[in-house]
Parts: sequence; C-alpha cells; structure tokens
Amino acid sequence: MKKILILSIFILNFSSTLVFSKNSLYEKIDLFGEVLENIKKEYVDDVDQAEVMDSAINGVLQSLDPYSAYMSPDLFKEMQTDTRGEFGGLGIEIGMEAGVVKVISPIDGTPAEKAGIKAGDYIVQIGEEQVQGKSLMEAVKLMRGPVGTSINLTVRRKGTKKPLEFRIIRKIIEVKSVNSEIISKEKNIGYLRLKSFNENSDNQFLESIKKFEKNKNIKGYVVDLRNNPGGLLTQAINITDFFLDDGEIVSTKGRKVSETRKFFAKQGDVIKGKPIVVLINNGSASASEILAGALKDHKRAIILGENSYGKGSVQSIIPLRNGGGMRLTISKYYLPSGKSISEVGVTPDIFVEEQDDDFKINSEKDNQLNYAIKLFNS
Repeated sequence: MKKILILSIFILNFSSTLVFSKNSLYEKIDLFGEVLENIKKEYVDDVDQAEVMDSAINGVLQSLDPYSAYMSPDLFKEMQTDTRGEFGGLGIEIGMEAGVVKVISPIDGTPAEKAGIKAGDYIVQIGEEQVQGKSLMEAVKLMRGPVGTSINLTVRRKGTKKPLEFRIIRKIIEVKSVNSEIISKEKNIGYLRLKSFNENSDNQFLESIKKFEKNKNIKGYVVDLRNNPGGLLTQAINITDFFLDDGEIVSTKGRKVSETRKFFAKQGDVIKGKPIVVLINNGSASASEILAGALKDHKRAIILGENSYGKGSVQSIIPLRNGGGMRLTISKYYLPSGKSISEVGVTPDIFVEEQDDDFKINSEKDNQLNYAIKLFNS
C-alpha cells in the first residue's frame, strides 16, 4: 500500500511539474506577443513584423551555439543554388561569436588568405553594412557576389588597437586539399599540407604517402593542419586510420541513438611507425581537431603550434515548412580520451607561436615548421 501511495505522489508531482512547465511556456509566448504588439504600436519607425519574427527565430538558434542558425526561404533557396561560374567567394570559414562574425580559418591560397585575413579575426563590417545584429547566413550572403567584384571587410584583431580594412576580390574557390613535398636539407622528411577534408582528401593523402614511402631515405612526416577548417567526418576518420594499428579514433554523442557512435582504427600503419609531427593553430578546426587529437591521445604524434579552434560539433541542415531551413547542432565529437573538443580545442605538446609579422605557412619565415624539422634532427 505504501509503494502505491509513494508512486501516486510521484505521478501527481510529475504531472504538476508538467502543468507548471506548460503554463510557464504559455506565459512566455503571451509575453512575446505583448512585446511584438508594443513594438508595432510604439516603436519610432515602421517595422516589418515578418522580419522581426525571423530575427527572433534566429536569436533562439544562435543562443544555443555559434553554429546553429535560421535561413529564410529566400536565403535557404539561394544557399542551395548551384552558382558555379557565376558567384565567387573569399575563401574563409566563419562562425558567430557575441553577435559578430569570427573567422575560423582563411583557406590557404584563397583571396582572403592572400589579403591577410587571419584565424581569430572579427569581421565587424562588410562593405557599408555593420555586422552586429545580422545572422551568420546574412553575413555569408553579403560576402558572396559575382566573380571579379571586390568587397571591403573591416576587421578587429586581438592585439591591434585600430580596425583593419581589407579589399578582397571574389573568386571561384577551388581547393586542392593536399599539397606534398620532401623537405629539410637532408631531403628526408615528408611534408603533407592538408587544407580541408573533402570527398577525395583521403585518396590524395594516401597517394602522397605511397610516393614518399618509395624513398627509403624518409625519416618521418610533418602533417600540416594549420588553417584547415575541417570538413567531412568520414575523411578525418580515414586519414587518422592511416597512422594507427588499433584503438578508438573518435566518438559522437547526440540525443538520438543514431547520432551516438564510436569509430575505431583498422590494423595497418601505412608508414610503419615512423615519427609524425602535426602542426596546428587557431585556424585548425573540426575534422582537423579529430585527427590531431586522436594522434595525440594515442601518443602516435607530437602536436606542435598553437591551440586549435575548438569546434567539436556536427550540424545538420533541416528544411522547414515555410520553405526555409535551419542549421542545427545534432551531436558533439569526443576524443579517445573522452574529452570534448568544443570550445576547448586541442592543446599542442609543444607550444610555438607565430613570430614574424610576415609569417607565411611553409616559407623561410615559418618558425613553426622550422621547429618541427629540428625535432627530427635532434
């Protein structure tokens, strides 16, 4: 009898909680309606109610994390349109932080990178438009345009008091994901620069390694992930697997069972245990962090450079009934150690900061790469 009584009280309390939660939610909805009505009646200028609602919806999504966002029907349609040969871009991966567009990474060899945009820059103005208050997708739309046309970006950079201005000419962004060469005076280090994780990156990467392995003099490898904004999870898993014989590579955890998975390495290290140095910086994000983090956790590589970006989440594009869409975070990445990459990133084993103002990746002034080369010869 006592058990039945306790269960009844629990159900009663649970039902009361549900009623309270629903009532609280309805009160908030009523309050939102009241705010809209006051804006309509009292605000100094005429306001488009539909635009206000779009901003409110986007505000809800962006309050979750920097990567979730709302796309109106027009914007969603435009994002799905194949614009090859007609529209160009700047070559930057961006996110939102505190209502401002933050550069995750400029892609190597693109107009943005050549102009001097750096990972961690905050874009505060696009042309004549202030970025504050705009959604991520609205900012993307402003930066897109016909190939050959220019756009002015005003940027705030940590450590620089005055805003910086860049004039960038739009181009079709075609990224070859892997560059490779043999480096060092002794010509005994294989250098692999991985710029992104696209559909064919693993094949390009493996092909480069096979060419290097034909050279019996190869002592080890530098895998350069600096300014690599990420890409496909499957590619990160495949490329990590090239260097491991077994063990977990990464796991994903979400609310749905289908989004909670673990991925393991198959037997076979393609470079047979040769040493690896992985270069990362603030522009190394997402899939780059999976590769660097897994190799670090398995003590398979030395990680050198600066702390990575900290984008450890997976987004899905969900179409909506009004013809628009939403970009929503559905799961998070976890390294073999169980640590989340989100907002933390991967910490290098050896911290080496960019030193020169004219610093350029894989140049004479690349002090990070020069340090990595010294490790092989020490």
